Amino acid sequence: MRIKACILALLCIAFSHTLKAQILVTTTLPDTITYWEKTNRVGLDINQVAFVNWNVGGNNSVAGVVKGAFVRKYVKGNLNWNNELILKFGLNRQQDQGTRKTDDQIELNSTFGYRTDTISNWYYSAKFNFKTQFANGYNYPNTEDEISGPFSPAYIFLGIGSEYIRKDLGLNAYFSPLTDKTTLVLNNTLADQGAFGVDAAIKDADGNIIKSGKNSRTELGILITNQFKRQIFTNIMLDNRFVFYTDYLNNFGNIDVDWQMQLDLTVNQYVKANVGMHMIYDDDIKNKVERDGEQVTEGPRIQLKQMIGVGLSYSF
Repeated sequence: MRIKACILALLCIAFSHTLKAQILVTTTLPDTITYWEKTNRVGLDINQVAFVNWNVGGNNSVAGVVKGAFVRKYVKGNLNWNNELILKFGLNRQQDQGTRKTDDQIELNSTFGYRTDTISNWYYSAKFNFKTQFANGYNYPNTEDEISGPFSPAYIFLGIGSEYIRKDLGLNAYFSPLTDKTTLVLNNTLADQGAFGVDAAIKDADGNIIKSGKNSRTELGILITNQFKRQIFTNIMLDNRFVFYTDYLNNFGNIDVDWQMQLDLTVNQYVKANVGMHMIYDDDIKNKVERDGEQVTEGPRIQLKQMIGVGLSYSF
């Protein structure tokens, strides 16, 4: 009986170890490895001023800007693929002046890069950039004759070059000796005027259109971009970007400039303030002004916008 009891005990122990081994073998951990970095940020800036029996005078006003920034970055080995979508739309309403647009931006950036080793900061890159706006733009107080609109203009940059990336410095610089720039003006009224550099309509002596203006223009030139984004002080983030472009065939050396600089000041997790400026110079964009009730087209001018905002921001 003792022998049978010992044999039975050994069998139980062996069966128990076998069961445990089977459990360990069949248990697997979920694969949590991902090469994507995702950032989503939406925000609302509001500015309001109201007066009641105010001696020095003033107009009641309320303004708001809705913003969104969405980033998708893929990093694996020697590959780097960075995608960014920026959306902005702002309105301002003043007493006795109605509603006016203050901000309007749609911008999509995508850069794909490959480096020969994991030590180098230089990448062979291809870059795509698209810019346009949501709604028509006007030279206020004129709200009948638009000076811009959705896809009027729209800019498309597509090229190849070299990119220098330093994550520790927050620096990203790109140089392309071969970039195609396509300007779209789908509003036929603006196209007939030759707005944003497209060929204007051909008219007879009486002003009748013989041949409509073109809706697009293509250039080939050099593109240089730079972004410097990093925390410069506690709770203060600097985002400085500039774009230089010159066309080989049309006035080579005449440089288009697009410079944006913004300071983001964090109050807490949800409340943020920002101070920024945006400067543009493009020889193909002619300035339009109102004179004696008529819209007059002048030569190119430096375009400058300054922004100060306080509002809510949410990241997810």
